[in-house]
Amino acid sequence: MSTMAGTTEADEGRGPEGRTAGGGGPEGTPSPTARDAEEGPAGERPARDAAEKPAEGEPGAGPSPLRLLLSRVRPHRGVLVRAGLLSLAGSGAGLAMPLMAKHAVDAFAADRSPAGPLVALTALVLVGACLSAYGRYLMSRTGEGVVLRARDQLVGRIMRLKVPAVDRLTPGDLQSRVTSDTTLLRTVLSSGLVESFNSVLMLLGTIAFMAYMDLTLLGVTLVVIVGIGAVTSLLMPRIQRAQLRAQEAVGAMGAALDRVLQAFRTVKASGAEERETAAVAEAARHAHDRGVSVARWSSVSDVTMAMSIQLAFLAVLGVGGARVASGSLEISSLIAFLLYLFYLMGPIGGLVEGWTGLQSGLAAVRRIDEVESLPGEPAAGLGAGAGAVRQEIPATPLGVTFQDVTFGYGDERAPAHKGVTFDVPTGGLVALVGPSGAGKSTVFSLLERFYDHDGGTITLAGRDIRDWPLAELRGSLAYVEQDAPVLAGTLRENLLFAAPEAEEEAVAQAVARTRLDGLVDRLPEGLDTAVGHRGVTLSGGERQRIAIARALLRRPRLLLLDEVTSQLDAVNEQALRDVILELAEHTTVLVIAHRLSTVRHADRIVVLEDGRVRTAGTHEELIAGDDLYRELATTQLAAEVR
Repeated sequence: MSTMAGTTEADEGRGPEGRTAGGGGPEGTPSPTARDAEEGPAGERPARDAAEKPAEGEPGAGPSPLRLLLSRVRPHRGVLVRAGLLSLAGSGAGLAMPLMAKHAVDAFAADRSPAGPLVALTALVLVGACLSAYGRYLMSRTGEGVVLRARDQLVGRIMRLKVPAVDRLTPGDLQSRVTSDTTLLRTVLSSGLVESFNSVLMLLGTIAFMAYMDLTLLGVTLVVIVGIGAVTSLLMPRIQRAQLRAQEAVGAMGAALDRVLQAFRTVKASGAEERETAAVAEAARHAHDRGVSVARWSSVSDVTMAMSIQLAFLAVLGVGGARVASGSLEISSLIAFLLYLFYLMGPIGGLVEGWTGLQSGLAAVRRIDEVESLPGEPAAGLGAGAGAVRQEIPATPLGVTFQDVTFGYGDERAPAHKGVTFDVPTGGLVALVGPSGAGKSTVFSLLERFYDHDGGTITLAGRDIRDWPLAELRGSLAYVEQDAPVLAGTLRENLLFAAPEAEEEAVAQAVARTRLDGLVDRLPEGLDTAVGHRGVTLSGGERQRIAIARALLRRPRLLLLDEVTSQLDAVNEQALRDVILELAEHTTVLVIAHRLSTVRHADRIVVLEDGRVRTAGTHEELIAGDDLYRELATTQLAAEVR
C-alpha cells in the first residue's frame, strides 16, 4: 500500500515505522552489511521488478521453476500416482471402444448378433467413467492439499520477512501471491502434470491401436500431426511469458486497489475519487490486456492442434477411402481408424492444456519463490516464542548505549545516522527531540532490529544488540508507534495482542491507567466490542491510548514511545504524562516528542540534528545553553519558555 506524501517526520528520514506496513518507500533497501549479517545475499529482486528478472535458463535466474514445482509435489507423489493410474485406467478403457465398434460393425455386416460387442462397449463406458471420476477426485483433493501447504508456508514466510523486504513490496501484490498464485498450483498439478503424463500414455496407446489397424494410415496421420505440432511448440514460450506478465498485472491491480482502501477517508476528503478510480481502472485495463494476450496465444495454440486433427481426418479419409475402394482395407477398419483419429483429440488437447497450465504454474511458483527468497528473520523470533521468553527474563530495566552508530536506508538520501552517540541509563525517562528527519525514529527501528546498523555499536544492558536473540530482545521491549495501529477485532484482542497471557486484573489496570474505562463503558459489549478495520470506529486519541495500554500489559524492560501524546486532549495528556513518569520509576522509558509538556520532566533530553547528537542535558540546561533546543521549545514544542 502507498501512503500520502507529506512533510512530517514519517516521510523525512525517520524510516518506515511512520508508514503503513508494506508501503513502497526508498528506505526499504537494507544495507549490504546488515543483510549479510544474518541471511547472506538478499535473494530475489522485489516483486515489482519480477518482469525484469532473467528468464529460466539464463544466468542469475536461480533455481528452475520446474524444480521448485516438483519439490512442492513430491510430498504427495504417492496419492498422485494412484490418482494418475485410476485416471489412466478410466481413459484406457475408452481405447478399446473403437475396436469394439469395429466388431459390432462386422457383426452387422455378417448378419450376426451385435449383443456381445455392445454389452462390452457399455461395460467399458461405465467402468471407465467410474475410474476416471475417482481418479479426478483424488487429484483435486491432493491439489487442495498442495494449495493449503503452499499458503501456510507463504504466509509463514511473509510473517518472518525482514522489514526492509516488506517495504519493497505492496500488500495487494502479496495477497495476490497468497491467493491467486497458490490456486494455480492446483491447476498445474491436475492438468499440468498428471493429465499431461496420462495424455502422453493415452497418445501412445492410441497410436499403438492405430498401428494395429493400419500402418499406412498411421503414417499419414503422424506426418500431419507432427508437422503442425512442431509449429505449436514454437508458441509455448510466448504463452509462458504472457502468463507471467498477466499474473504480475493482476498483482499490480490488487496493489492499486489496496492503496485506495487503506486511505479511503483521505481519498474522499481530498475529492480524489475520480483520480483514484481512474488509476485502479488503468491497472485493471493493463491486467485485461495481459489476459487478452494469454487468451490470444492460447487460442492460436488450441486451434492449431485442432486443425491438425481435422487435416489428418481429411488425409486419412482420402487415402483410406481409396484403399477401401480398391479392396485392400475393410470399411469397418476405416471406421475404427477414424474413431481412433478423433480419439486422439483428447490426449493431444490434454497435452496442450497441460502445457499451458504448466506455464501458469511455473509462473506462479516463480512469484511464490520470489517471496520465499527474500531475507527473513528466524522463526524463533516470532509469535508465542517471544511471549515465552518474556516470561523467563528478569524484569530489571535495560540501559541503552549508542556508540558512533551509522546507518543508511540504502537510497539516495543522506545517511539517517552519522555517528550517533548517547547513553540511556537504567531506569528513568530519556527524551529524543530534534527537527523532522533528524533520525529520532530510526533509533527505535534499530533498537527493535527492524534494521541492522551499518557501523558502530548498540548495546542493551552492556550486551551487543546483535548478540540478543530476536525473541528475547523484542520480548524485553514495548514499542508504541506514532500512528498507533489498531487491528480489526475486539478491543480486548487489541489490548492482549502483545501479551496474550495477561490476566483480567492486569487488563483492567491498564484500561484505568490509560483512561480507557470511559470508552469501555460506552461500548455496547465493553471489551468484547469489535473496533472495525484499523480501528475505524475509534478516535485518534483512543487508538493512541489503546496502543499505550497494549504496551503496558507487555511489562517491558524498555518502553519506546513515539509521539504518544500527539492526538490527546489536555486532560488525557496530563494523565498519560503521569503514567509515563510513574513507569519511569520501574523501567526505562525512551520517548520521542515535540510537545514540551512531554519532555520537560525527562531525566535527560538528547537533541538530534542531521543524523548526529547535537547535545544532551536537562530541560533547564538546554534552554539556557542550546539555540536549537530553545528554538524547538518556542516553536515545535509550542510552549512559552519559562
